[in-house]
Amino acid sequence: MSQDSLRPETDSTAKIDTTVPHSARIWNYWLGGKDNYPVDHAAGDAFRAVFPGITDLARDSRAFLGRAVTFLAAEAGIRQFLDIGTGLPTADNTHEIAQRVAPDARVVYVDNDPLVLTHARALLTSTPEGATDYIDSDLHDPETVLREAARTLDFSQPVGLTLMQVSGHTADYDEARSIVGTLMAALPSGSYLAFNDSVDTNEANAEATRGYNESGAVPYYLRSPARLAGFFEGLELLEPGVVPLNDWRPAPAASGGGSGEVIAVGGVARKR
Repeated sequence: MSQDSLRPETDSTAKIDTTVPHSARIWNYWLGGKDNYPVDHAAGDAFRAVFPGITDLARDSRAFLGRAVTFLAAEAGIRQFLDIGTGLPTADNTHEIAQRVAPDARVVYVDNDPLVLTHARALLTSTPEGATDYIDSDLHDPETVLREAARTLDFSQPVGLTLMQVSGHTADYDEARSIVGTLMAALPSGSYLAFNDSVDTNEANAEATRGYNESGAVPYYLRSPARLAGFFEGLELLEPGVVPLNDWRPAPAASGGGSGEVIAVGGVARKR
């Protein structure tokens, strides 16, 4: 665990700025959670007024994570996960999903939000056979992430890297690609990337995002489906490819996406 994550909980709480909306807290608000503040409600409601589909997107992204992690643990045999931009605890966190399938699974969470840090203990629960850990860092510092994660994960064995709705925090596309490339380069053959993000082709979402970026929050940058697919370059993309979230291996009882304008796409790929 990083040194920052060992500080007293009150120190983390002191760093929380409740005057500026924060993406993790707004996401929590859209998912029906309680770990958020009035400023997050205002920003979330303003976003939803322009793009009502954001609540469904948040839920669909969470469901995609669940299906991807279940696949990786149950079918691909992955026993180690690196979850970057984990956000606030909610139902079916990555370690819970993975350890239901494989009690010996080891999971490292990465986030840089102080409120997430105050809830680290809720995440740091594990089966006796497995392990969970928390790193106070973010996607922009992959070297620190990898160094700290190596305390819990064995990088000589395959790892499942999950990046859900986080790549847009990096404004420059080439930089975002480079960061993901650095992370994947450190993982051995047989590792996987599970990734999803929102597209820039949905006009309502794009308009709502512009307003959000003017709110004082850390800006988020939407990208084209082709550019999002580019994050998988050099990897072996699994069927059905980079598709709308609900179309990625939906549960038998589910109908998948199939209709309406695409809001977000995702996929899973293997490192050869």
